[in-house]
Amino acid sequence: MPPALALVQRADERLTPLERLEVLCDPGSLQLVRTGVRSHRMGDRAQDGDGVLGGTGMVDGRAVACFAQDASFAGGSLGEAHADTVVRVLEMAGRGRIPCVGFIESAGARMQEGVAALAGYGRIFRAHTVLSGQVPQISIVCGASAGGGSYAPALTDVVVMTKHASMFLTGPGVVQEVTGEDVDAATLGGPRVHARNGVCHVVADTEVDAALLARDLLDHLPQHAGVTPQRWPTVEPPEGGPDAVVPAEPRRVYDVRHVIARLVDGGRQVEIGERWARNIVCVFARIDGRAVGVVANQPKFLGGVLDAESASKAARFVRTCDAFGLPLVVLVDTPGFLPGSAQEKAGVIRHGAKLVHAFAAATVPRITVVTRKAFGGAFIAMNSKDLGADYVFAWPQAQIGVMGAQQAVGIVNRREIAADEDPDAARERLAARYAGEHLDVGAASAGGFVDEVVPPSRTRERLIAALDALATVHRPPRPTRNIPL
Repeated sequence: MPPALALVQRADERLTPLERLEVLCDPGSLQLVRTGVRSHRMGDRAQDGDGVLGGTGMVDGRAVACFAQDASFAGGSLGEAHADTVVRVLEMAGRGRIPCVGFIESAGARMQEGVAALAGYGRIFRAHTVLSGQVPQISIVCGASAGGGSYAPALTDVVVMTKHASMFLTGPGVVQEVTGEDVDAATLGGPRVHARNGVCHVVADTEVDAALLARDLLDHLPQHAGVTPQRWPTVEPPEGGPDAVVPAEPRRVYDVRHVIARLVDGGRQVEIGERWARNIVCVFARIDGRAVGVVANQPKFLGGVLDAESASKAARFVRTCDAFGLPLVVLVDTPGFLPGSAQEKAGVIRHGAKLVHAFAAATVPRITVVTRKAFGGAFIAMNSKDLGADYVFAWPQAQIGVMGAQQAVGIVNRREIAADEDPDAARERLAARYAGEHLDVGAASAGGFVDEVVPPSRTRERLIAALDALATVHRPPRPTRNIPL
């Protein structure tokens, strides 16, 4: 059932904590829980609920735990009783093995309660960690959230921010007092900042949009780890095969999201981290009614090259899908890892290892499609057979090898090219020969690195068949924690 229509019609307004929960939950399904209010330190400002509402409800007929902080009471600051309510909701999610959604708007620890407030955050952090990888956790940041109010969302699986929200460990006033820097909340920790550094996964225009997005995310996730996400009737993608989107020339750019749209049901995809590490795309979608996670190199940005940030982004997404049983579909079109001193200083080795580890450790079905090129260590890191991929397909024009032909002959044949009367023509001639001998997809297929060369028009068909074949394969237990990276 859809959320309350009256609230959706107020999409441009700020909602009360109760209204936020009512938009999230099916009409009439919300059941609030209460804890004893011990905020006597606030005197006559004490409030029933101590600045937070929590309970359980239904989302599309599925049970969820949820809470919403109330910035109108002491800035949404966290006191002992406030923490009791949040922890109780998280524990209910654990006992019931149901997802948890939190609306976050908090000034941080309540100064009037001192160490008791800090201890409350410790209990919340521990409760989030206990649930990590066990049930889906979604945080929706609706306003200013400071200190522990920013750490708690970072422990959850998906962080959504509204366009007027902000998150920071220390607010603008403290920053100016300590460092002398004059900065406002949006510049310090607004969605423009956190959507580009990986803290925030999705930005929503309004609180209603954020709640509806949470409902959509829950639709792609199971109630808890160990069960299969709900399957829906299949919906055909938009007309036109994926080959209509991908240029034959290896260096021409395109938007890989248009390829994904032609492979997934109805072309619908929920992208995670759209504004961060844009050279890789991570989306939730469905193929033949099955919820899947799609990881794809994005040639539109940096030519689809892998770097430190894109490796970290993809690794976390792979871990999330693995924790909650979503098969992984990986679309590969990358010239390799980005070289240079800046990347080495950024720890590309460490971050690249995260991606390798995430794929190698994943136990869900994993299918790779090489669409155009896969060179060097990036071919291995992007879910190769040697990392345990169940199926690796490639399009007929795909090239697979240590590096691109132009770069390879520049190293292998550099003296021959330099000695030629026309070095550019010599490089082109030698590159064409190298590509035919060393990069042709037929050689990779003959060597067993590719299972099948598939025409682009049959890619969705082969993905469906592979997912069907893998649906009943026994898998070892999944990871128990979806830790931040």
